[in-house]
Amino acid sequence: MADSPMQINALVVDAADPERLAGFWSELLGRPVVARMGPYVWLRREGGLGLGFQQTAEPKSRKNRMHFDITSPDPAAEQQRVEMLGGRRLEQYAGGGFLVMADPEGNEFCIIPEGPFELDDLGCANYLG
Repeated sequence: MADSPMQINALVVDAADPERLAGFWSELLGRPVVARMGPYVWLRREGGLGLGFQQTAEPKSRKNRMHFDITSPDPAAEQQRVEMLGGRRLEQYAGGGFLVMADPEGNEFCIIPEGPFELDDLGCANYLG
């Protein structure tokens, strides 16, 4: 066993247009673009975690196997901001209690309230705040 556990260094999102996608997430998260290297565009590292966008030739074709949950004191207001930046709400998930959105390339993410919530056995949210 290693002396120290492995840690996640960065999350990298495949993108047809990494500049555009990095710009969307930069505005949404308030993390400026800080580097461009080969097919990668990187946002400012925060909390030890990097966020990058890698150019790929293949388009997104299915639901993400992993997604971001981002918090906000006012998810409804953030929905409008996401839409102004080029994202959209995914109505097919509206019954689950989470605000499920997609970025300009269709990558799903959730906007969740900062306050506490519980989940039922199906993963539907019940906000406590």
